[in-house]
Amino acid sequence: MAKTEGEHIVESFPPVAEKDARILILGSMPSLASLRAEQYYAHPQNLFWKILGEALGFDPRAEYSERIASLQAHQIAVWDVLARCHRPGSLDADIDAASAIPNDLPGFLAIHPHIQRICFNGAAAAQLFQRHIQPQLSHPGIEYLRLPSTSPANASIPVAEKKNTWATALKIPESDH
Repeated sequence: MAKTEGEHIVESFPPVAEKDARILILGSMPSLASLRAEQYYAHPQNLFWKILGEALGFDPRAEYSERIASLQAHQIAVWDVLARCHRPGSLDADIDAASAIPNDLPGFLAIHPHIQRICFNGAAAAQLFQRHIQPQLSHPGIEYLRLPSTSPANASIPVAEKKNTWATALKIPESDH
């Protein structure tokens, strides 16, 4: 989607998801680099693709469409908590809370009934979810995990620790469906 330069209004992308998705990774709002590239996690220093590629066994440098196909083959969906907000720059801390409009996560979960786990890419995504979406949800079987942000702004956690935490979170027991 687009960013209106003068107003600093940013809009998220549509979800990347197949009907059989079992894990949903939620960010807060795409960075300016991602918005310009029209790709999730496009900032070159964001560790998202490197961590997921290593955990799931795909090349994190592959074409974007191939990386997305790899996530979908592993029954992983990607979206953002917010649909729209006022945010100058790319930092989550710059999101104007009063302007935040959430994505329709209850509607998403209604058409993706196999989601068993929601992983938040960082504290801001988890907090925005708790504030704007969780009160509307009635999905008791879903597990919620706050993971360390893959953003280059989150340098306080060692990369090895991030990799281990994410790899564990992306393993979901086989279902009996």
